[in-house]
Amino acid sequence: MSPSVRLQELIRVIRSARTQCEERGVIQRECAAIREQFRQNDNGGRSHNLAKLLYVHMLGYPAHFGQMECVRLIASPRYSEKRIGYLGAMMLLDEKQDASLLITNSIKNDLSHSSQYVQSLALCTLACMGSAEMCRDLAPEIERLLKASNSYIKKKATLCAVHIIRKVPELGEMFTPSAHSLLSEKNHGVLHGAVVLITELCERNTQTLDNFRKVAVPELVQIMKGLVMSGYSPEHNVAGISDPFLQVRILRLLRILGRNNDRASDAMNDLLAQVATNTDSTKTAGSAVLYETVLTVMDIRSESGLRVSHPPNGEALNVPYISMTSLLKIVQTDHNAVQRHRGTIVDCLKDQDASVQRRALELSLALVSSVNIRSLMKELLLFLSTCPPELRAHAASGIFIAAEKYAPSQRWHIDTILHVLTTAGSDVRDETVPNLIQLITSASELHCYTVHKLYRALVTDISQQPLVQVACWCIGEYGDLLLKGDCEETEPVQVTEDDVLDALETVLQSHMSSPATRAFALTATMKLSTRITENVDRIRSIVSIYGSCIDVELQQRAVEYNALFRKYDHMRAAVLERMPVIDKGQTNGEIQAPPNLLDLLGGVCPAPGDVTVSLLASNSTDSDITSFSLQAAVPKVGSTSYPTTTKPCSTTNESPHQGSFCQDTAQIDSFPTTAWS
Repeated sequence: MSPSVRLQELIRVIRSARTQCEERGVIQRECAAIREQFRQNDNGGRSHNLAKLLYVHMLGYPAHFGQMECVRLIASPRYSEKRIGYLGAMMLLDEKQDASLLITNSIKNDLSHSSQYVQSLALCTLACMGSAEMCRDLAPEIERLLKASNSYIKKKATLCAVHIIRKVPELGEMFTPSAHSLLSEKNHGVLHGAVVLITELCERNTQTLDNFRKVAVPELVQIMKGLVMSGYSPEHNVAGISDPFLQVRILRLLRILGRNNDRASDAMNDLLAQVATNTDSTKTAGSAVLYETVLTVMDIRSESGLRVSHPPNGEALNVPYISMTSLLKIVQTDHNAVQRHRGTIVDCLKDQDASVQRRALELSLALVSSVNIRSLMKELLLFLSTCPPELRAHAASGIFIAAEKYAPSQRWHIDTILHVLTTAGSDVRDETVPNLIQLITSASELHCYTVHKLYRALVTDISQQPLVQVACWCIGEYGDLLLKGDCEETEPVQVTEDDVLDALETVLQSHMSSPATRAFALTATMKLSTRITENVDRIRSIVSIYGSCIDVELQQRAVEYNALFRKYDHMRAAVLERMPVIDKGQTNGEIQAPPNLLDLLGGVCPAPGDVTVSLLASNSTDSDITSFSLQAAVPKVGSTSYPTTTKPCSTTNESPHQGSFCQDTAQIDSFPTTAWS
């Protein structure tokens, strides 16, 4: 390929390269030829060579050796060479390059050129890569061009002024008078640039913001009304909307001017209502304008009626996601106004769009109060049964919080949580199980009702692990109430001891049960040994099986429970008695043991390393939060120790019970003594 190849031929050869290595070879040869021609000062082909070099730069190859050629071409009197030179400067130079300072004088001369196209090239280059020093030197020239009579130049100069303000904010005062005068222009391009310039000035200077609030709001409102009410204009029409780009820019500026200002907000309230009413939202352009309108309404001090005058599926505001996002911002400050559209919001829970469903769920949960808790909760529970999997956890959590805050009764509260666990048990948060257990213990008059309801749920489905854990705990605590079968609040069901033990064994043997769930079931089985009379041997058999379980947690429980059966059967009833009411403050700490509990172990407080009996409250859902536990050298709650030796039992000054128990349970010291209950 000869050095004088044209740009089109270079592009064709590069594209026809079959491998990257072949492409790299073509480009290296061409770059070498271009360097040679640059050294020869071939003025005739300089612009063509730079054009080829810019294409090579676009492909990601080095082209820095063309920077000085850009400077030379910019200084050329020919427009074709200036165009390539300025294009190369915008691509190859930035404010960090020393060569960029060399074109400052050329840009200044071209800003005063007789041709608007040459002026345009200089303005575009300065707006693209002008450094702070260049902006300070050329700012007076830009301010002069803002007053030019040519709309084409004023549009370019306005955007260049925006770049200067971003680079040198203190120069903003220079452009403030000209920016305001540009609002009287009829050309949409100039108006668009003027709005952008005023927005930049207001965001960077509070004094300028106050000045424009006084003088610019009426003019912007008038311009916006002209756009909304104007007829069909082929030049500015986009999908039936007159210049939506300019409308969006004006709405953003109005949002800045009306924020925290009553006078400015009042001046634009009627306009915003007019835009929301007359804009067609069936097209993307209309939706964009309505979106900015909603954001402006929410951000300024607008009238309450304007904020909620259009429900999420109303004709004027057919953008449910935008509407509900906006209503979420005001539901805390104007709850009653949003409450009027509760029916429409609930209907959006059935929308096919998951994002709309999420916003409708958040808004519905925010609308829950003590007055509407029953009716609105029915809708939320119905949504929970049909909602997408990704929303189920959020819905369940929100229902739990609302039920705890506004529950009309304890029975309603328990029924609601059990319904959620039945529907979405696998998606609830970890703290749900201990919270529900605490709620059940505090409702003493509902123990019989709760244990019957949980037993039925357990027999029906054991796939929902949190529900199974609560059911096992409740059966272990209140199994005697279940066996009586005389609950007044539920249909009488005769449950035998074998039925209850069969249900717990099913949980223990099921492949769906997690280790934590099995721990709940094993503890419940053990606690039933003091609540039934005819199947104690069966319980002893079940517990002994798990003494050799591969799961350390279950194995430790089973070993300790077996020790109770073998040597301390006389203590079993006291150790496994029903738990007292648990306060919420105790669910993450240690609960004090009942009086005289240590006396049951022989009246002597065990020394470190001996086996102690402690009543612990678990700080996780992996254990029964209200059961006694026999542990070897139990540390503080939440800590774990791994003993390496077993302390032998002393034969002097020792209670007979204490000595024998230590001998029979010395094997426990070989297991991690995790603080479980």
